[in-house]
Amino acid sequence: MAVITLQTFFIAGFGLAAIGFGVAVFRTSSMMRSALALLFSQTALGAMFLAMQVEFLGVLQIMMMATEMSIMAIFMVMFMMDPGGLGAMEMTHQKRLSILAGVVGTLFIAGIALFTSWGAVIATAPPAAQQTHDLGIELLGRSMLIFETAGVTILTAMIAATAIALPSLQRNPHHEP
Repeated sequence: MAVITLQTFFIAGFGLAAIGFGVAVFRTSSMMRSALALLFSQTALGAMFLAMQVEFLGVLQIMMMATEMSIMAIFMVMFMMDPGGLGAMEMTHQKRLSILAGVVGTLFIAGIALFTSWGAVIATAPPAAQQTHDLGIELLGRSMLIFETAGVTILTAMIAATAIALPSLQRNPHHEP
């Protein structure tokens, strides 16, 4: 019983951290601080997955957000007028519409959570290795074409971006190495 209580404590703690950092994304007036708050919020979600013993999704979430925020920071330094991203700027737009959309969305999701029949709670969950195996079978069964298409598209984009970024080939296309 103590393990379940400790697991529940960590899930709740990481959930509150995710919400807190999610609020901080919109409360700060700095692009860099906002990006870091988003990173911490999504990392807290990954930690929630880890606390729920869904290691694959937890590690995937954390790795994905770390990579995404690193790329975002690099582009901010390259292209923004304020490379450090620490200058004051307005981070919210259409505040009334945003608040209305947030309240309506929250009520809708709360209604679904409260008034949906979720079925019986299972007594024991399969071990983490079995959960990862089942997720892999599900993803690579029905969704194989989607993953293959996404992989080829990403590889093509990386090759195209690298080719565009090479200035020596642009200046002299007949250059022999």
